[in-house]
Amino acid sequence: MPRFPDHLTGDGPHNPFPGVRVLERRLGREIPHQLGSNEGLDMPHLALRERFGDAMAEHVYSYGDAEALGIRQRLADQKGIPLEAMLVDAGADSLIALTLRAVTSSDDTVIATRGTYPTFGYFARGHGCRVIEVPYAEAPGRLAPDLEALARSAREEDARLVYLANPDNPGGHLHRDEDVLALRRALPADCWLLLDEAYHDFREDADAEFGRRVLPGVVRLRTLSKAHGLAGLRVGYAIAEPETLAVMMKVRIHYAVSTLSQAAAETVLDHPAEVAAHVAAVRERRERLAAHLRGLGADVLPSATNFVGVRLASAELAGRVHQSLLDEGKLIARPADPALGHVLRITAVEDALAPGRLATLENALAAP
Repeated sequence: MPRFPDHLTGDGPHNPFPGVRVLERRLGREIPHQLGSNEGLDMPHLALRERFGDAMAEHVYSYGDAEALGIRQRLADQKGIPLEAMLVDAGADSLIALTLRAVTSSDDTVIATRGTYPTFGYFARGHGCRVIEVPYAEAPGRLAPDLEALARSAREEDARLVYLANPDNPGGHLHRDEDVLALRRALPADCWLLLDEAYHDFREDADAEFGRRVLPGVVRLRTLSKAHGLAGLRVGYAIAEPETLAVMMKVRIHYAVSTLSQAAAETVLDHPAEVAAHVAAVRERRERLAAHLRGLGADVLPSATNFVGVRLASAELAGRVHQSLLDEGKLIARPADPALGHVLRITAVEDALAPGRLATLENALAAP
C-alpha cells in the first residue's frame, strides 16, 4: 500500500465544520432550530423565487451535507459500490486536485501520458509536483496510453503517482481491466494509481464486477457531468479504500458540493431509466458519427466515450480545420499539447450530425 505524506498521518487535521446534516446523523435526531451556523436563513429571496421558483430557493439557504450521504446511498444501491468506499466532491476535476493534495507532497514526481487530459498536469504542477510525461502508443487504428511506458517511468523516476484516464481523453481508447490491474502490479509499492474514469458510464460493460471493485493503492474518479448531464452543477465521486478516503477528507473543502447540486444529483439518480436511455442514445450517435466520418476516409479512433476522435494527416491541417470551424461558431476540441495536435475530438451530440454542420471538416477529408 502506498504511503501518505507525513503531515497527513496520525490524528487530524479534523474538519472543524462537518455541518448540521452530519451532526443530525451523529445525534440520531433532527435539529429543527438552526441558530448557530450564521447562514442567511431569513433572506426572503424574492428575486430568486421569481426567476427559479420556490422549490429551487429552498435548497440555497443552508450549507450542504458535507458527506453527501444521499448521493452515495443511491450510487451504492445502483452501482454496487460499498458506501464507505465513496467520497463525493465537486466533479472529477476537483477530485484530481484533492487526490494530489492527499497522497503527494511538493517536489514528488508524478507520471502521465503526454497529451492526455491536461487538467491533471495543471493541478500537479500547481501543487509543486514534478511531472514526467511519456508518449502515447500510436499505430493504425490505435492511440492509447502506453501502460508499459508509464510503469517503467514510474520505476525509473521513483514516482509517487501515475495518472491514467480510462477510457482515455482525448483519444477514447479503453484499456482492458486485466491490463489496468497489471499496471497497478507493475508500479512501485509506494506509488499510487490515479484512475480517471470520467467516461466509465459509456463503456459497454459499465455494470460489470470490475467497475464495483475497490482497488488497493488506486483512487478511481467518476463524474455525473457526462452520462448524467450535470456538468454545470459539479458532482463527482471517488472510489477508494476507506483509509484513503479518510485522508482525502482531511484536506477537502467542507462544502464543496452545494445543497442544490446534491438535490439535483439525487433527483437524476432517482431516475436511472432516463440515464440509461441517454447513454444508449449517445452510443448510437457516436457510432453514426464515426461511421459517417469513416465513410469520408477519416482515421476515426475507437471510442468508449461520448465523443469521437479523428486523427488527421498533420497538425497543420487539424489546426486549420479547428480554426475554420471556430470562425463559423462551431467548437470542436483540439488538444493543446503539440504531441496530439493532429487529433480533433467531436462530442456525439445530435447537433454534430446535422447536415452541413461539419462541412469544413468533411471537405478537408475529401481534399486530395
